[in-house]
Amino acid sequence: MTSILLIEDNEDLAFGLRNNLEIEGYEVMLATDGTAGLSLIDRARPDLVVLDLMLPGADGYRVLKHLREADTSTPVLILTAKSEEADKVRGFRCGADDYVTKPFGVLELLARIEALLRRTHPSAVRTTAKFGSIEVLIDRRTVRRDGIEVAVTPMEFDLLVALLNRKGALATRVELLTEVWGHSAAVLTRTVDTHIAELRRKLEDDPGKPRHILTVRKAGYRLE
Repeated sequence: MTSILLIEDNEDLAFGLRNNLEIEGYEVMLATDGTAGLSLIDRARPDLVVLDLMLPGADGYRVLKHLREADTSTPVLILTAKSEEADKVRGFRCGADDYVTKPFGVLELLARIEALLRRTHPSAVRTTAKFGSIEVLIDRRTVRRDGIEVAVTPMEFDLLVALLNRKGALATRVELLTEVWGHSAAVLTRTVDTHIAELRRKLEDDPGKPRHILTVRKAGYRLE
């Protein structure tokens, strides 16, 4: 079972979040101060950490710094009332993978958690997929074209896998935003279009006339 460590000193909020996460099927560990959070990180090795910044004992930045010194792969989602740009920049520079400010929507938070876990714990059964001259090594997060590795960004890779998983069926822009970025429909769908264009540039023989990554007019994309 996927384990999540929730480090949050507001007990009402923490217990409510724990209930929602457990309903979704996660194993949830709870720490209500930074010191306890540090201990659980070292002892339990969670699959994902949801971290408040303003904590008694040791603040969230210290907890994050400690985690990143020992482990660069465990995804960390900061959940905090600190909404200034400087706080977000500091959080990302310390190694956070996502940043959500309070108040927040529970459904959006769950979607963001799912997106982070999908990138670090791929659920796809297949380890290799092919289309045309492209080979996708899912477990190694590697893409090859005619046997030569192609440099793709993490988001481009996740987008490609999301299309592969549909086995030729339509993926709407909103579905891709939610699945890959963990965002709601309120986010501009141009984000998807930009990344699709980059994938075509890297993987299609003629990006202007793609044979594999196809546009479904006014709907989204599919992979052929």
